[in-house]
Amino acid sequence: MQQRHLGRSGLRVSRLALGTMTWGRDTSPDQATKQLAAFTEAGGTLVDTADVYADGDSERLIGVLLGDVVARDQIVLATKAVAHRTDGPFGGGASRGALLTALEGSLRRLNVDHIDLWQLHAWDAATPIEETLAAVDTAVGSGKVRYVGVSNYTGWHLGTAATLQRATPGHTAIISNQVEYSLLERGIEREVVPAAEHHGIGLLPWAPLGRGVLTGKYRNGTPADSRGACSHLAPYVEQHRTERSARIVQAVATAAEGLGTSPLAVALAWVRDRPGVVAPVVGARDATQLHGSLAAEDLVLPPAIRAALDDVSRIELGYPERPLV
Repeated sequence: MQQRHLGRSGLRVSRLALGTMTWGRDTSPDQATKQLAAFTEAGGTLVDTADVYADGDSERLIGVLLGDVVARDQIVLATKAVAHRTDGPFGGGASRGALLTALEGSLRRLNVDHIDLWQLHAWDAATPIEETLAAVDTAVGSGKVRYVGVSNYTGWHLGTAATLQRATPGHTAIISNQVEYSLLERGIEREVVPAAEHHGIGLLPWAPLGRGVLTGKYRNGTPADSRGACSHLAPYVEQHRTERSARIVQAVATAAEGLGTSPLAVALAWVRDRPGVVAPVVGARDATQLHGSLAAEDLVLPPAIRAALDDVSRIELGYPERPLV
């Protein structure tokens, strides 16, 4: 699998990341083991989780598998903090106390002494960003965090954090922003993508398959074994089951048929090679499903097909994203 630098940093990661949001809840330890083995055997290195996934069980499961399935130094381990975990003054948010408490919890559950990429899961409007970033610098200075990224940051969030960190020599640079991005969700192109490009920040798209909709599995109903049929995940999928989405899915299916590949591979190749993108984060139900994503590694979309997909999924840009003439 090809490797890419994450933002304007020396950290190299595989151009596909393994997402583990369902590990410890919907994905069994056996299937997680098979997924991690298949991913690393294919050359994948970036494994992404969060302290709140499955109430911490995703991190716990990864902690069990590290060493047994893959050596710790063969993967880039990424996790997140900020989301609400527990009641109490330090159970969530981006205050200094909450972040450093969250970091210790992640290290304990993952059974490691450091996190390769520690990500702020969301912007916390209730905490001064200067306090948040000071905690980030403390975490890196302690050796418990190697690199820092953010997640779900808007363009101005990203620009503010990146500028503050770059303003003072020695502060920890923000190198990534993990955001939803797919043929069905291109909103980040308005301001997040330009901000990331300006500040040298790499993009890690989550839900690159449109929450599963771009695979075409929902074209004729809801498969019983899909996320759309799961009570706690159905609303997550339903957001992208619209008339607009149906037109885009049809275009993806047509392209896949013409190329002799799967809709999954077409959708993944499209987002993987968008400007600023470093590694789409792909979650899978089982190892068989993951192999479908790994098979997209060698697919390069012909310019004509890419242009057609760009056109059918295009979003409206206006002032101030589009300059006045």
